[in-house]
Amino acid sequence: MTKENYVTVRYESHGEKFEILVKPKEALDFRSGKSISISDIVVSDTIYKDIKKGQKASPSSLKKVFGTVDYESIVKEILKKGDIPVTSEQRKELLEKKRKQVIDFIHRNAVDPKTGLPIPPARIEAAMEQAKVHVDMDKEVEAQAMQIIKEITKVIPIKVARAMLQVTVPPQYSSKVKSVLPSLGDLKKSQWLSDGTLTAELEIPAGAQQEVIDKLNSLTKGDVEVKVLQFR
Repeated sequence: MTKENYVTVRYESHGEKFEILVKPKEALDFRSGKSISISDIVVSDTIYKDIKKGQKASPSSLKKVFGTVDYESIVKEILKKGDIPVTSEQRKELLEKKRKQVIDFIHRNAVDPKTGLPIPPARIEAAMEQAKVHVDMDKEVEAQAMQIIKEITKVIPIKVARAMLQVTVPPQYSSKVKSVLPSLGDLKKSQWLSDGTLTAELEIPAGAQQEVIDKLNSLTKGDVEVKVLQFR
């Protein structure tokens, strides 16, 4: 494999340095959340202290920093937290992807406190530009989004909220919907009525109301009743 086909990922912690050889695209895909086998990412099955000098990381240093000497667990940690060299074009692409993820998180988890309605992504993006907040490619989406919400409250009314939905499903669709509800939110309780009707209370991110309602309508061909009980 030629030099152009791989890059060195570096990670430092607890006074120790670690390096691994990887395929750059696959490493970036893994960091972005794609399911990729470690064997398809790494070029060498060795964890180094210094690749140029051929110095391997000692088991004691691995145990000290990662709490294990398991190769795959350590490589995953290095890929998640280490410094992956990227081109300017790759960095631009990754930054735009992270920006969209942050906006989507805010859209799903926050509402206009005056109306209780989700805030359109375009309005969130405009507020971010107006407040002059920037997305950090290396920070976690949720933590970053929560900080950005604080910043854009100076520009638009917005608050993080969760909605409690009361769902009523007729007998012909109740079993199908019951199996899906846990994947849509936090199922607080459910009850079967004597005629087979299902009633349930589902807590979801407030901004995801329409998405969940659309899903329920799709499962029941529109024959479902959804009420918003409360926001919190």
